[in-house]
Amino acid sequence: MRDPVIGEILVQPDDLKRRVRELGEQISADYAGKDLLLVGVLKGAVFFLADLMRQIDVPCEVDFMAVASYGSATESSGVVRILKDLDRPIEGHDVLIVEDIVDSGLTLQYLLRNLGARNPASLEVCALLTKPERRKVQLEPRYLGFEIPDKFAIGYGLDHAEQYRNLPYVAALGSAGAPETAGGT
Repeated sequence: MRDPVIGEILVQPDDLKRRVRELGEQISADYAGKDLLLVGVLKGAVFFLADLMRQIDVPCEVDFMAVASYGSATESSGVVRILKDLDRPIEGHDVLIVEDIVDSGLTLQYLLRNLGARNPASLEVCALLTKPERRKVQLEPRYLGFEIPDKFAIGYGLDHAEQYRNLPYVAALGSAGAPETAGGT
């Protein structure tokens, strides 16, 4: 019997693999000959970042940031605190923020301002998922995996109470796990 916390599957494993491969090919072409630094946003982007890096065939480095957005469990306030900053300077590097999901966009907007002030050669975003109907700020990732409905997503790095990150697909949180809608970055 399937766990009642896991609702409908939003993105199948094969679709994830295909789209990550396509994103890796596109990023490889766009960053050929450049000094690429991938910045993974912890913890949700770890699975996506690991798979994406394996599909990029240009030299690249990786670093991580962890941020906390204040607000309720289901809504991002946009007030962000950095829990773990980058280990190295990014000035002069082509930086690609790798994010699991863009929801309100408030946390990502903060990261773009913060990292942009550090004078990278370029600064772009690659997001696995987006929920455009929840967007509170105008921002579109340069690289995007999938647009999903306004449902709390779990799996492939996304969690509910720190669980379900290890699912090989993206699913909606089922009725046993409520709430049906949720925030993100």
